Order: sequence, then structure tokens, then C-alpha cells
Amino acid sequence: MSNKRGSISEKDLVLFGGEKFIKGFQGKEKPKIGVEEFLELADTWGYSASTIAKIKEIIEKEEVPSPHLARYYNPRPSKVKQLEEYAKKLFGVEYALVVNSGTSALYCAYVGCGIGPCDEVIVPGYTFIATAAAVVGCRAIPVIAEVDDSLTIDPEDVKRKITPRTKAIVPVHMAGNCSNMDAIMKIAKKYNLMIIEDNAQACGGRYKGRYLGTIGHVGCFSLSSYKIVGAGEGGLVLTSDEKIYLRAISYHDTAACWRPDRYAKERFPGELFCGQNYRMSELEGSVILVQLRKMEERVKRYNTNMRRVLSRVKKFRKVMPRQSNDIYGDVGYCLIFFAESSELAGKLAEALQAEGVPTGARGTRMARDWHIYAYWDHILEKKTVTPEGCPFTCPYYKGKLPEYSPDMCPKTLDLINRALFMYISEWWTEEDCINVARAINKVFSVFCS
Repeated sequence: MSNKRGSISEKDLVLFGGEKFIKGFQGKEKPKIGVEEFLELADTWGYSASTIAKIKEIIEKEEVPSPHLARYYNPRPSKVKQLEEYAKKLFGVEYALVVNSGTSALYCAYVGCGIGPCDEVIVPGYTFIATAAAVVGCRAIPVIAEVDDSLTIDPEDVKRKITPRTKAIVPVHMAGNCSNMDAIMKIAKKYNLMIIEDNAQACGGRYKGRYLGTIGHVGCFSLSSYKIVGAGEGGLVLTSDEKIYLRAISYHDTAACWRPDRYAKERFPGELFCGQNYRMSELEGSVILVQLRKMEERVKRYNTNMRRVLSRVKKFRKVMPRQSNDIYGDVGYCLIFFAESSELAGKLAEALQAEGVPTGARGTRMARDWHIYAYWDHILEKKTVTPEGCPFTCPYYKGKLPEYSPDMCPKTLDLINRALFMYISEWWTEEDCINVARAINKVFSVFCS
């Protein structure tokens, strides 16, 4: 490779016909993610040490490359992409965006609907705090409304809370129960408002035949371990509005990996703006894809058992079942009654638990709960990330700020404190349901005859 003077010339380079210097490496590459990580998953599932050893023995016989656990640029078909395609078909919408949590889904939906400074968004006083906190995160003002005896947002109070600055209403389908969507959509049409359904607790529920989360302009789902369908964490945004979808997908990935050319200039005004990283990983996507395939059958089992129990509970003077906006559409994992007083609710819950009926009630116990507006200190006290106090001090907001207080929605507090939550199992047999109803009648007949 050397000339007479021992130096290297241009012709010695491979580019110009020379001999390749490095023909191979002695060090053998190993997958970055391999057997150990897979076995850690098996341990997470709870398999015994002997079973894990057998799994290890089998999978060590194969050489597989490191899996690509990010959604984008995956050499294999993306599980997250498959999840979105399945969700579109299942729910009958044009667009589905999978994100890493239900809170992220709310943010993407709010941004998708253009919510920001100077806007007000009406939320119910009974929902997880994220519903309202994401409004503040978008620099808008949450307006807290009462719930009615369905424990979902009260359309009559919504009407009283509307101002010229109202941009959207967020009906929340709490505890698997659908909101009164006919009344909500009628209000939205009259006042030209956006409807963002928070369906974190009622995935698979329906209202008059339509899936919850597909009736308003956009629907948000939580797909966490605590929900009907879910993995560790996850979220889903559904819409048939292209503009909402494009804004939502832009916000969920500020690096724009979803675009044909992520580094290209803006294709149309408003396509690119500073957002977040709410992308879902392939691990969560794989689990949730399977979970979503099970949704319809799970909801059918829950609803059937809920109605089996309810149909056999007699009528009593001091306790009433929750008002349902669609008894066949409610998911049904929770059967709710209202006692005459919070004191009675506490006694009934204690007696039902003793009889073997899984029941919860606040009664007279004033435990703090992020699902009840009275404990949303973040909002009631207008706490913000920086001392400037935005959005509550925002010059773009021209209205009178809501006067937040722990007792601002007395009807909501009264209903929650008198509520009995009886948890239904999807796996109960018909005989199990009959026995649960008998136990309820036994307790109610003593305290509520």
C-alpha cells in the first residue's frame, strides 16, 4: 500500500481502488436488550423461579436481535400503530392517537381543540383532578360544575356556568356510568362549544348505542392498570376531526417523528409548534393491544352482572339506586346507591362488607380524595408552577375568575357522602349475583325498611 517513500497515496484508499483495511472485527456484538430483560418481564408477571428457568433454557437457544421498543422507525410492524388501527376500527372513528397516559390524552385533546389563554372549560366536581389540572396546564381556567344523581356532570348547572369565555365542556363518565350526552350535546350546539369526553373510567361503555368517547368532538381514555382496559400506563385520543387530530399528534411529539420527513419545513400553517413527548412504548402497546381486543366481552360480563344484581334488589324507603342515563350502556363494574344520610351510608357499607358484599362509602369519614373537587388544593388555591400565577393572572383573560371554595358545589358533596359503591365482578356466576342481591336486601331491610 506504500509508494517508494513509504507514504500512503490517494490510490491506496478503497474509494479509489485500494485494498480494504478492516475486513472484520473480533468482538462479537450482543443484543442491547436480550434474555435478561425478557426474564425480568417474566418475573414481573409473577412466574415461579422454576418456570423462569425453563423459559431461559428455551429462549437462550435462539439468537434474536435487540427488540425496537420505540414506536417510530421500528423495523418490525409497530404494536402501537396496530393498536391505533384497531382502535379506529373498533370505535368507528377516523383518527386514533395512542399516548403514554390518560392525563397526556387530556392535554392532547385540549390542545387539539385550541384551548388556551382567555378560555374557560367546564368540568364536573367529581372526577380525577387531572381533568381540571390539564385545563390549567393549557393556560385556561377550569370552571367546576355540580354532578347530578347519576354522579356525572349536571347539564342544568352547566348552563348556569356558561359565559362568553366558555370554550368547552368536559363530561366525565365516572365509575363506568355514562353522562347525559343528549343534554350535553344540545347545550354544545346552542352555545357553539367543544365537547371533550373524559372516558377514563368507562372504556367500552355506550350511550344509546354509541361508544362513549365518540359522541363529542374528541374522546380521552386512560389505559392504566387501574382501568377496565389497560397496562401499566397508557392513554388514547379518539376523534373524527382532522384538525383536532393533527394538533393533538403534533403536541404529543414535539420531535415530529410521525411526519413523512420529520426534519422538513412546516407543510401548512400551524402544523409545527412546541409540544411534549407523550409517545407510547412498544411494551405498553403490545399489552394494551391485547387488552383492547378483550374489551367488548369484559364490558358485556360486567353489565350483565350489574343488571342481574340490581334487578333483584327490592325497593326501600331510605336508599335509592343511582340514576342511570343508559342502564344497558353503563359498563357496570360499580353498582351505586344513595342512602338517606351520610351516617346511614357508613352503617350500610359496614354491614354489607360484613355480609361479603364488596362495598365502599365515605359516609361521615372526610378522607381526602383527588376525585373530589373539594380537595383540589392545586386549583382552589390557584397554585401554579411559577409565582407569576398564570393562567389565573393572565392579561388575556378578561372575565371574573371563578370563586373557588371547598363548599362551592354542595350537591356534589352531598351525593358523594351518601353514596354506596358496590363493586361488581365480571366473573360472578348468576348464582353469585343472586346471593349478592339477597345480601343487599338483608342489610337494607334492617336499616331502610
